[in-house]
Amino acid sequence: MNTKSAALLIGIIFIAVGLLGFADNPIVGNPDKAIFHTDTVHNIVHIVSGALFVLIALAASASSAMFLKVFGIVYFLIGVAGLVTVGTSGMGSVLGFLHVNGADNFLHLALGIVIFIAGTLKRPVAS
Repeated sequence: MNTKSAALLIGIIFIAVGLLGFADNPIVGNPDKAIFHTDTVHNIVHIVSGALFVLIALAASASSAMFLKVFGIVYFLIGVAGLVTVGTSGMGSVLGFLHVNGADNFLHLALGIVIFIAGTLKRPVAS
């Protein structure tokens, strides 16, 4: 796997999770029923983020390593901010608009690390 394919895969997953958040399910969405709390804004952030990953992978694959690293750092920092403001349980808002719960905070930390590491994969071969 290279940074282009990692960015494409992560983008598709983010878009799918964003869309899943609009459907009633036990994974993401309604805070009373789902493990990970999302609302409309949070779902849109996932979809837009996913679209950016796909766009970078397909239109600017040479930049995918840097994009993955920067995005990984941002996601990790969102997880840290969530832990500081919301903690490990309960619900709240990060950055004034991103509704999260404790599970979201740990997921953001883990995703930040995984996405950053994906940015260290080999770069795609120029064709």
